[in-house]
Amino acid sequence: MMELAGMTLEEKVGQLIQAGFHSLEPDEHILELIERRRIGGVILFARNVQDPAQVAALTGKLQEAAQRAGTAPLWISIDQEGGMVARITEGVALMPGAMAIAAGGSVEAAYEAALVAGRELRALGVNMNFAPDLDINNNPANPVIGVRSFGEAPEAVAEYGAAAIRGFQDAGVSATAKHFPGHGDTATDSHLDLPTIPHSRERIEAVELVPFRRAVAAGVDAVMSSHIVFPAFEPERLPATLSRRVLTGLLREELGFAGVIVTDCMEMQAIAAHYGTVQAAVMAVEAGADIVLISHSRELQEGALDALLEAVRSGRISEERLDASVRRLLALKRKRLAAGAESHEAALDLVGCEAHRQTAQRISEASVTLVKDEERLLPLRRVPTLVIHTSAVATSIADEAVDIPHTLGKALAARGLDVVERIIPVSPDGEALQALLTQAGLFEQVVVGTYNASFYPEQVRLIEALQSLGKRPVVVALRNPYDLREFPDVSAYATVYESRPLALESAAKGLTGAIPMRGRLPVTISEAYPAGWGADGSC
Repeated sequence: MMELAGMTLEEKVGQLIQAGFHSLEPDEHILELIERRRIGGVILFARNVQDPAQVAALTGKLQEAAQRAGTAPLWISIDQEGGMVARITEGVALMPGAMAIAAGGSVEAAYEAALVAGRELRALGVNMNFAPDLDINNNPANPVIGVRSFGEAPEAVAEYGAAAIRGFQDAGVSATAKHFPGHGDTATDSHLDLPTIPHSRERIEAVELVPFRRAVAAGVDAVMSSHIVFPAFEPERLPATLSRRVLTGLLREELGFAGVIVTDCMEMQAIAAHYGTVQAAVMAVEAGADIVLISHSRELQEGALDALLEAVRSGRISEERLDASVRRLLALKRKRLAAGAESHEAALDLVGCEAHRQTAQRISEASVTLVKDEERLLPLRRVPTLVIHTSAVATSIADEAVDIPHTLGKALAARGLDVVERIIPVSPDGEALQALLTQAGLFEQVVVGTYNASFYPEQVRLIEALQSLGKRPVVVALRNPYDLREFPDVSAYATVYESRPLALESAAKGLTGAIPMRGRLPVTISEAYPAGWGADGSC
C-alpha cells in the first residue's frame, strides 16, 4: 500500500477520482486513467457486466493495471442495493430491495441480505457498495427513491440501515450510507434537476438525519452526499454536495463522521446543468468530499483531474486539505483491501450458490403484503384466469435499465393456474386498453400487476374500466405500494415492492395460497392502510 509521504501531487489528486467506463473489458479509456492519471477507483454499471465470471476477470484486470502503475489498489464500486436497483442480476443471489426487506419485519434479514450480497461482491472483486439507501420515503410522489427506502419511519430506517451496514462490512465490503442528508422527501429526481427540501432544521434533525446519525454510530465506512439544496443548513442554496456547511459543518463536525465522503455522480443534471461537472468537482472537495464520482465521460473525468491539480497548485485548495482526504482514503483501503479477494474459482463457487438463493427466497416470501381482500377473492380459484402484467421500466437513471423477461402470469402458470396473459407497457394506449377490456369480458377471474400506477394514469383507467365492466380484479403492485391510492375501491390488493423474478414467484405463491401473505406496509398508503398494516387488521 502506498504511503502519503511518497506520493506526488498527481497521485494524491488521482486518489480523489472514481470513474466509470463503457465496456466489458478494461479499455483504453479506463486504463489511461488508472495507469497515467493514477485514479483511486472505478465504478461498475450494468454496461460492464455480462456474468459473474466476466466480472471477476474484469476486476482482476483493473487491479492488475493499478499494480503495474505502482499505485494503491483500486476502489471498485457498484450500486447493488438489491431489488430494482442492481447492476449484477444474473448468476448471483439477487437480494430483495430495502422496502421488501422492511415489509418482512426482520432486522436480522437486512443483515443477512447485506452479508450475502457483500460476500458475493467481494468474491467478484467489488470492494465498495453504494448501499444502503437511508432515505426516508415519506413523500409518495418521490420519483427516484420509493422502494429503495426501508420506509417512512426514521427509527425503523435507522435500524434496518445499521443492520445492512454491518452485513456489508462484515463481508469485507465498504458500505455507503446515502443520500446525505436525505433524498426521501423530494418530488424531483436529482438526476434530472436540482431539488430543494425546504423543511426547518428541527424537522430535518427529527426525521432525515436520524438514520445517518445511526450509520455514523454503526461505523459506516462511507457516506454519499445528495445533490439537494437544504436551505436550513445552507443559506447560499448550494446543494449538499457542494456545501461546506453540510459536508464539513454538519456531517464531519456535528455528526462526528470520520470516514470517507463520496459525492453522488457529478454528471447528474442537478450538478452538471447548474455548476458544470468539472468546476463542481473542485467545489465538492472544498466542501469536504474525499471521492468525486464521475461515472461516464472521459473528457469530464480528465477535466476534473486537471481542475483539481490547478486548484491545489494555485492555493485554492491547500495541500493540507488534499492530504486529509488522501489519508482517509488510504487508511480505509488498508482496512478493507489489504486481505485481497478470493480466487476466481472460489468466487464462482460462492456466487449464486444454493444457500444464498434460499436466503433470498426466504426474505422475499416474507415481504408479500396483502393489504385487502374484502370479497374473499384469494386464494385464486383454479379457473381460467386473465393476467394483465405491466412491464417494468427504469423509473430513473438510478435504475439504469430494467429488462425482466419474467412475468406475473408465468409465475402463476408455474403454480398450476390456467393462465392467459397479456403484457402491457406502463402507459398502454386507448386501442390496447379496449382490446384488454374486450378480452377481460371472457374471464371470470382477472389479475392485474401494476407498476407505479400513480405515475401512469393509463393503468388507473384500466382498473376503473375493469370495475365498470363488473369485474373484480385482484391487483398486485409490482413496485411502489402507493398504487392503491389511485383505485381505492378495488376489493383485493397486494404488494411485493419489486418486479424481479423472485418477487414475482413470491407473489404467485401468496396469491395461490402456497405461502401466507404476512408482510406489513413500511409506508402509509392511506388513513385506512397506515404503515405497519397487514390484511389481518393489525399494525
